[in-house]
Amino acid sequence: MFWTSCVRCSGWTHDWRDANASRQLLQQQKIQSFYSRLTALLQCEDHMRSQLWCCLLSVAVSLQVWGQSTARSGGDFSSNLQPATKVPQGVILVKGAWASASDSTTPVPEGGSVANNVFSNSYFGVTYPIPADWMEKFQGPPPSDQGRYVLVQLNPADTFKGPARGTILITAEDLFFTPLPASNAAELVSYSKDNLQADHKVEMEPTSAKIAGRPFTFFAYWSPVAQLHWYVFATEIRCHAVEIVLTSRDTSLLKTLTLGLNRMTLPDGASPTAGTGGGAVPVCIKDYARDANVITRVEPVFTEHRFNPVPVRITIDKQGKVKHIHFLSAFSDQAKAITDALQQWKFKPYVQDGKPVEVETGILFGRTLRPTASQAASRVVE
Repeated sequence: MFWTSCVRCSGWTHDWRDANASRQLLQQQKIQSFYSRLTALLQCEDHMRSQLWCCLLSVAVSLQVWGQSTARSGGDFSSNLQPATKVPQGVILVKGAWASASDSTTPVPEGGSVANNVFSNSYFGVTYPIPADWMEKFQGPPPSDQGRYVLVQLNPADTFKGPARGTILITAEDLFFTPLPASNAAELVSYSKDNLQADHKVEMEPTSAKIAGRPFTFFAYWSPVAQLHWYVFATEIRCHAVEIVLTSRDTSLLKTLTLGLNRMTLPDGASPTAGTGGGAVPVCIKDYARDANVITRVEPVFTEHRFNPVPVRITIDKQGKVKHIHFLSAFSDQAKAITDALQQWKFKPYVQDGKPVEVETGILFGRTLRPTASQAASRVVE
C-alpha cells in the first residue's frame, strides 16, 4: 500500500516536474523569440535611420543646387528678400470696402494732413497749428460705413516735458448716415453726455463756448478710477459734427491745450446747430435725393450681390447734374456700378435767394441691418 502510494506520488512528482520543465522551456523560447524580434527591429531601425540620413542629405544638396540655379524673383527659398513692390511705411493693406471718390481734386473729409507741424483739412476749412512737442504718430483709419472719421490724432513727442501726457483727437460724424439720434452737433453732445459708460462721470454740463471766434458746444467728463479727464468741443461743418477731444490726467495741461485751440482757423458757417455750408462750398441738405427732387433716376446694376451698406455723398451742380461722388465705404465693383448710374441722374436745381446753388447730399445704397427713418427715404436696394 505504501509502495503503491509512493509510486503514485512519484508519478505525480514526475508529471509536475515535466510540466514545470515544459513551462520553463516555453518561457525560455518566448524570451529568445522576444530578443530575436527586438534585435531584428533594432537592425531595421538602424537601416531606416541610415536611409533617412541619406535622404535628408540628398534633399539638402538638391535644395542648395536648386537655390543657386533658380530665378531670384521671390518665393520661400529665394535669396531675394526684397519684394518687387513695397508697401509704404505706416500703411496697412486691407482687402475690402474702402473710401474713394470720382476725382482726386475735389476735397473729401478724410483728406486732411499734417505738414510743417500744421494740421489742415480743405474739406472742412480747418487749420490747426500743432502745439510744440506734439506730433501725429499714426494716421487714422478710413471712414466707417456709418460716416465716422478720425481726422487727426496727436500725441506728445519724445521731447515733451510735463507731469502727465495726453491726446488731442479731432473727429467728424456724418450726420447724413449716423445711426445716433442726433440731427446736429449740439444734439450729438447731449446724447453722448446721457450715454456715458457706467464708470464715467459728468464733470461739466454741456455749455456754449467759442474757439477762434466760432461757436461750439463744450462738456467735460472723467473717470474716477482711471483719473482721466475728457474735454469735448463740438460744432457742425457741412452737415458733419466735428469734435475736438482733449484727454489727460493733468487738468492744467487740458486748460493749456484749450487755450491753444484759439490758433485754429474755422469756416464762418461753423455752428453747433447749423453749419450747413453755403458760400464757397455747396449747401448740404439731408435726403435731397428723394423722389420729389429727382427728375431722372437710373438704378445701379451690380455684378455681384453683397450685403454691406454703401454710403455715398454727392455734389449736385447748379444744373441738377451730379458733379462729384464720394464713397465712404464701397467695394470697387460697387463704386463703379453706382458711379455709372449716378452720372445719369438728373435733379431739380436747388434755388436759394432766387439763384440756383450747388447741393451736397447723401444716399445710402446696399443693405444695412438698422436703417434710420431718414435713411429709408433715400435708400436704394440692390
